[in-house]
Amino acid sequence: MIHYKTPAEIELMRDSALLVSKTLTEVAKVLQPGMTTLQLDKLIADFIRDNGAIPSFLNYRGYPFASCTSVNDVVVHGFPNGQALREGDIVSIDIGVIKKGYHGDHAYTFAIGDPGPEIMQLIRVTKESLYKGIEKAVAGGRVGDISYAIQEHTEKKYGYGVVRELVGHGLGRHLHEDPQVPNYGRRGTGGKLKEGLVLAIEPMINLGRREVYTESDGWTVRTFDHRPSVHFEHDVAIRKNKADILSDYSIIEAAEKANPYLVTGESVLSQ
Repeated sequence: MIHYKTPAEIELMRDSALLVSKTLTEVAKVLQPGMTTLQLDKLIADFIRDNGAIPSFLNYRGYPFASCTSVNDVVVHGFPNGQALREGDIVSIDIGVIKKGYHGDHAYTFAIGDPGPEIMQLIRVTKESLYKGIEKAVAGGRVGDISYAIQEHTEKKYGYGVVRELVGHGLGRHLHEDPQVPNYGRRGTGGKLKEGLVLAIEPMINLGRREVYTESDGWTVRTFDHRPSVHFEHDVAIRKNKADILSDYSIIEAAEKANPYLVTGESVLSQ
């Protein structure tokens, strides 16, 4: 069942989404080689609680951490661990919060040092595909319009692998609500988009093949060919003429650019 939100509920969700953005900004400030993802997870959990919210991933269906930290060939749901991050690693940080009964849930992929132009292009194109999908998240459209836009930009234009097994989703009082939002599909298909619908749109794009597998922990999803994968995610409310992005990458990007240990797609492309 799809749950449509009132304007007041969407503003509560904006507050939750912005807390996720602020938490990711704190990560962007300190991320560097030598840190562990367990250290990041503690920072994330403490920051969320200090801001009056609850880490929504913690204990969700038994998940044991406050964040998903997916390094290199891990697509999503990577467990934080004690292994030091190295220069050249890419890490996707996916965070959820519950505040005043509503969820925020989004992700950002960081490059620690320079992993090389091939991977930096994957990061740039995946982020671009997120916004291509968001452009189609307007009332009167279809879920398939979002899916097609993401697939067209990543798979058809660049030959990347678009993960099929994992999808975006509705968001609200529950972390995962209807409808599902695949990152592949046909225009004009799927459920109709109406005002009041809030979606977590999240392209998961592989440098190589699209096939993935889940490790024995039941959570960690890796690329089958062990080539890198990139994940970006925004929380979006459907409006009549233009999607309303509830989360905020601008503050994350500012912190990312100010951190000398992180490399952005823009800086690599300008060299």
